[in-house]
Amino acid sequence: MIGSKKNNILWICLFLLPSLIGFLVFIIYPVFYSLGVSFTDWDLINPMKFIGLRNYQTLLADPKFWNSLKNTFLFILGYLPSVMILGLAVALLLNGKLRLKPFFRGVYFLPVVTSWVAVSLVWKWLFNPKFGLINYFLSLVGVHGPNWLNDPKVAMLAIIITSVWKDIGFIMVLYLGGLQNISPSLYEAANIDGADKWHQFWRITLPMLKPTTFFVSMISLINSFQVFDQVNIMTEGGPGDATTVLVQNIYNSAFKYSEMGYAAAMSWILFLIILVVSLVQMWGERKLTK
Repeated sequence: MIGSKKNNILWICLFLLPSLIGFLVFIIYPVFYSLGVSFTDWDLINPMKFIGLRNYQTLLADPKFWNSLKNTFLFILGYLPSVMILGLAVALLLNGKLRLKPFFRGVYFLPVVTSWVAVSLVWKWLFNPKFGLINYFLSLVGVHGPNWLNDPKVAMLAIIITSVWKDIGFIMVLYLGGLQNISPSLYEAANIDGADKWHQFWRITLPMLKPTTFFVSMISLINSFQVFDQVNIMTEGGPGDATTVLVQNIYNSAFKYSEMGYAAAMSWILFLIILVVSLVQMWGERKLTK
């Protein structure tokens, strides 16, 4: 019996070995290598020069870093509640009695599997002040639409709208899974007691969705800190620095200005921010579930 267990463990390790090697070579090694790079001055041409904590000291005094951090939090502030509320609303709608339900679920999920490049280009056209459909529809109700992507006051709003539209389907699927795990007997008992739909939502649906909501909020928050594709394609961080987020700043430092050490230091600051936020979320979730 003991011998067979050892053989099973050996076979498991053997089958996992290719994935483990890939994980170590392509993920773990680059992560720790970037930590070493963050203590150097390196422009990809000349040899690395060790400079200690100078990159981190420069980072903390850099107004561009603080501006990109502020823009990242502004994006999260607009994106996170919007995508969670709308994703839950769509899930509730598509979990009820509705004709062509599979079709509508597929339609809502389609943007999730669509390339960010394609989505960003389409929305860049939609936000065009002269030829875009958004300003055209606004003009039909007497509203003069703004120059969305070239106005510092609304450029981030355009990024948020695009991101929410693309990610609603993903949040919908997660909430659908949570809704379908709620026992119908709870709603039957509530109906017998005379509870209406609104009270059932607040007293049954939302409390039973707590684990799903926690997972959705954590995944969405981590992804929000790493927002980049839509910003880079639609505004390139502009106008000015109005939409320059942390990852855009890292990208610019590394591949536009060849400041690899500085970009690596910024990446590790971003990693620490995400780690702290995730730990706080986990602590809060444990407190709420006790």
